[in-house]
Amino acid sequence: MKVSTTVALLAAAGAQAHYTFPRTKYDGTVSADWETVRITENHYSNGPVTDVNSALMTCYERDPGVGAAKTVNVRAGSTFTFGVGSSVGHPGPLHFYMAKVPAGQTAKTFDGKGAVWFKIYQDGPSGLGTGTLKWPSDGKSEVSVTIPSCVANGEYLLRVEHIALHGAGSVGGAQLYLSCAQINVTGGSGSLNTGQLVSFPGAYKATDPGILFQLYWPTPTSYINPGPAPVKC
Repeated sequence: MKVSTTVALLAAAGAQAHYTFPRTKYDGTVSADWETVRITENHYSNGPVTDVNSALMTCYERDPGVGAAKTVNVRAGSTFTFGVGSSVGHPGPLHFYMAKVPAGQTAKTFDGKGAVWFKIYQDGPSGLGTGTLKWPSDGKSEVSVTIPSCVANGEYLLRVEHIALHGAGSVGGAQLYLSCAQINVTGGSGSLNTGQLVSFPGAYKATDPGILFQLYWPTPTSYINPGPAPVKC
């Protein structure tokens, strides 16, 4: 009985550490939950995606084809924020990707499928080699990114992704938490070279060193973020 009780308590603690990215903040305006962000499959459970080959890797949508109610007007070069429900509860890297909406579609109707995504931000840990890693997003209730000043104007999907590495020592152990917001960018120079675009699923393999990662032992001395390098203006 004591063993089963302990297991239940650990499972509950793990679930409480799960999280979502349900709202946005821009120029001081905070959206309602799932107003500018496509509602995700985990909006009640807060659970992660663990299969990097799953179709849920695109935007983790509960209702594919529906889209969010609103699209946020955003200036290139400005800061855009996702609110976390309730906070980033596990250690790991934070990534942001953008995908430009093709002609004839809108941010609300675009499904984000295919090789259309480019990375605009990634972070890494401090404390490598010490046995105590610290990630910039640890415990955050908001995560922010600067929209590149050199992107082309137009509508985009903006994808936030956090990879929890506490169980990533075995294949399928990494936990991915993600959402897609709908934005319309103005004021961009249009000079950005996005390089090779990637797809979700498709950008990651389960055995990538940033996905299959021993967080605790042996003591990590390096970390390689999965996916492409962030673009630069």
